[in-house]
Formats: sequence, structure tokens, C-alpha cells
Amino acid sequence: MNWLAIAGLGLVVLTAGMMLGFAAARGKVRRLREIRAFSRLHDAIGRAVEEGGRLHISAGRGGVITPQSASTLAALILLRRAADLTSAGDRPPMATSGESLTTLLSDDLLRAAYRAATGLSASFINGRLSGLTPFSYAAGALPVIYDESVSANILLGHFGLESALLTDAAERKRAFTLAGSDSLSAQAVLYATAEEPLLGEDIYAAPAYLHPAAMHLASLRTQDVLRWLIIGTVVLGALLKAGGLL
Repeated sequence: MNWLAIAGLGLVVLTAGMMLGFAAARGKVRRLREIRAFSRLHDAIGRAVEEGGRLHISAGRGGVITPQSASTLAALILLRRAADLTSAGDRPPMATSGESLTTLLSDDLLRAAYRAATGLSASFINGRLSGLTPFSYAAGALPVIYDESVSANILLGHFGLESALLTDAAERKRAFTLAGSDSLSAQAVLYATAEEPLLGEDIYAAPAYLHPAAMHLASLRTQDVLRWLIIGTVVLGALLKAGGLL
């Protein structure tokens, strides 16, 4: 095992240890910084329930065992919390994705949320595999936005340029859209087309803002620590290089 593998393993262990430690700590809960996108999402979800609209959550084309798993898992956690808030409404939420396992997990989370909210077993399938390629995925998700009385959209996960088609459809239907991706090209598109875009690590903070559980808050604190460690490493390396020690 070379030094790079050892460093990677050490980072994983350090991250897991910090998350467990922060989650177990009983200190004062810190106030989260204000992010307008999440405040507006809370309002949009409330309006959807009151007005009989539907919430659409799209988890993108990434899978849970692929390099894009982090953004996909963030989308699934957010999906469950959003479904908890809206499943008792007139129109239960719907989910679309472009990966088979993600679709199965989405449908299972929607069913669990519906059962918890109503005490009944869902007799419908609201988790849909809309397409396996970028534009077939977008083409399959468009009818949901246009034809299912959707009043709010959450696009979170791994997307590409096809995300512009989804945000354009939402704009035409005058539906609220919160969107974020781990892809730089998709972030550029969403920044220009989505009503409330999420940039950078904000997509991983989404579950903590909609459902501030202990582990979600611990993940934010861990991200902060790792960010400062990376900054410190970069600065130290630059100083050592300037001093001729590297």
C-alpha cells in the first residue's frame, strides 16, 4: 500500500470520526447561515400543499455506487424529507431519475413517506426511471413537469446540459425550481436558468436545511473543518515551496 492510499484511508477515518463525534456532542446547536434558496423552498413546499399542487424531485442521472454517489445520496435524503412534508397533500410528490437503482430507492422512500403520513400503503408508483441517457432522461421527465400539476421542482444530483430543458419547462409552467449539481457545466447552466440555483457544496448542505438532524448538522461541521485543513495545507505547501524546502 503506497502513501497515497494510506493518506486516503486516513482521511476517510478522520472524516467518519469527526462526523460521529460532532453528532454525539451535546453542545449548543449552531445557527445555520441564511441561504435564500432553502427559505424559498420551504415556502414553495407549503404553497404546494395548501394549493393542491405537486412536488417533483429529480435525483439526476447518478447512482449510489458511482463516482457521483455523494450528490445522489444528498438528493435521496432531501427527497425523503420533502416527501414527509407533502405526502399528506392532495397530490403526493413524484420523483424522476436516470439510473435504475436510484429509481428503486426513490420509489421506496416515497412509499415510506406516504405510509408514515397517511397510515396507508401507496397503490401507485411515483418513482419513475425517465431515461438512461442524458436527453432521454430529460425527455422522460418533461411530461411530469408539464402534465402532473407540478408547482415546485427540486433538481438535485448529477446532471449535464440537458438540465436546461427541465428548468425551461418549469419556467414555462411558472413553477418554482431549486436546482444544484456536482457537474460544473450543469452548474453554469442552472445558474442562468434555475429560479434558485445551488452552487458548490451547498448541494450537500440541502438535507441539513430541510431537516436539521444531528448527523446532517455534523456533516456541515465536518465540511467546515476539512475546508480549513485543505486551506492550511495549501498555504503551508506554498510557504515551504517559497522557502526552498520543497
